[in-house]
Amino acid sequence: MNPYTDHITDNATIREFAADTDPMSLIWHEDQEDRIVEVLTGNGWQFQFDEDLPFEMITGDRIDIPKGFLHRVIKGKNNLKIKIYKK
Repeated sequence: MNPYTDHITDNATIREFAADTDPMSLIWHEDQEDRIVEVLTGNGWQFQFDEDLPFEMITGDRIDIPKGFLHRVIKGKNNLKIKIYKK
Protein backbone atom coordinates (compact mmCIF):
# COMPACT_ATOMS: atom_id res chain seq x y z
CA MET A 1 0.00 0.00 0.00
CA ASN A 2 1.32 3.44 -0.92
CA PRO A 3 2.13 5.55 2.19
CA TYR A 4 1.24 8.81 0.42
CA THR A 5 -1.07 10.43 -2.11
CA ASP A 6 0.32 12.54 -4.97
CA HIS A 7 -1.39 15.49 -6.66
CA ILE A 8 0.47 16.45 -9.84
CA THR A 9 0.54 20.10 -10.95
CA ASP A 10 2.28 21.68 -13.95
CA ASN A 11 5.58 22.27 -12.16
CA ALA A 12 5.45 20.26 -8.94
CA THR A 13 4.02 17.31 -7.07
CA ILE A 14 2.05 17.86 -3.86
CA ARG A 15 2.55 14.77 -1.69
CA GLU A 16 0.43 14.05 1.37
CA PHE A 17 1.23 11.56 4.12
CA ALA A 18 -1.53 10.76 6.62
CA ALA A 19 -0.85 10.73 10.36
CA ASP A 20 -1.90 7.07 10.44
CA THR A 21 0.75 6.08 7.86
CA ASP A 22 2.45 2.81 8.75
CA PRO A 23 6.02 3.81 9.71
CA MET A 24 7.34 0.59 8.15
CA SER A 25 6.13 1.81 4.73
CA LEU A 26 8.37 4.90 4.84
CA ILE A 27 11.39 3.36 3.18
CA TRP A 28 14.62 4.88 1.87
CA HIS A 29 14.36 6.58 -1.52
CA GLU A 30 16.93 7.72 -4.10
CA ASP A 31 15.94 10.47 -6.57
CA GLN A 32 17.18 10.32 -10.14
CA GLU A 33 17.18 14.14 -10.41
CA ASP A 34 18.05 17.06 -8.15
CA ARG A 35 14.90 18.03 -6.24
CA ILE A 36 13.65 20.51 -3.70
CA VAL A 37 11.11 19.61 -1.03
CA GLU A 38 9.09 22.39 0.56
CA VAL A 39 7.17 21.56 3.75
CA LEU A 40 3.64 22.97 3.43
CA THR A 41 2.14 21.50 6.65
CA GLY A 42 3.05 18.80 9.10
CA ASN A 43 5.37 19.85 11.89
CA GLY A 44 6.78 16.90 13.81
CA TRP A 45 7.77 14.72 10.87
CA GLN A 46 11.49 14.16 10.37
CA PHE A 47 13.74 13.95 7.33
CA GLN A 48 16.95 11.93 7.07
CA PHE A 49 19.76 11.84 4.50
CA ASP A 50 21.90 8.70 4.19
CA GLU A 51 23.64 8.13 7.52
CA ASP A 52 23.03 11.64 8.90
CA LEU A 53 20.89 12.11 11.99
CA PRO A 54 17.25 12.93 11.19
CA PHE A 55 16.02 16.48 11.69
CA GLU A 56 12.52 17.80 12.32
CA MET A 57 10.72 19.33 9.36
CA ILE A 58 8.90 22.58 10.03
CA THR A 59 6.33 24.31 7.85
CA GLY A 60 8.18 26.52 5.36
CA ASP A 61 11.38 24.45 5.35
CA ARG A 62 13.03 23.88 1.96
CA ILE A 63 15.19 20.78 1.66
CA ASP A 64 17.64 20.42 -1.23
CA ILE A 65 17.91 16.76 -2.28
CA PRO A 66 20.84 16.10 -4.61
CA LYS A 67 20.49 13.37 -7.23
CA GLY A 68 21.49 9.96 -5.94
CA PHE A 69 21.29 10.71 -2.19
CA LEU A 70 19.34 8.21 -0.11
CA HIS A 71 16.69 9.88 2.05
CA ARG A 72 13.45 9.17 3.90
CA VAL A 73 10.75 10.79 5.97
CA ILE A 74 10.02 9.62 9.50
CA LYS A 75 6.44 9.60 10.74
CA GLY A 76 5.02 12.44 12.78
CA LYS A 77 1.78 12.89 14.75
CA ASN A 78 -0.08 15.06 12.22
CA ASN A 79 -0.63 14.83 8.47
CA LEU A 80 2.32 15.93 6.33
CA LYS A 81 1.98 17.84 3.06
CA ILE A 82 5.05 18.63 0.97
CA LYS A 83 5.70 20.18 -2.42
CA ILE A 84 8.34 18.43 -4.55
CA TYR A 85 9.83 20.04 -7.62
CA LYS A 86 12.88 19.79 -9.85
CA LYS A 87 15.80 22.03 -9.07
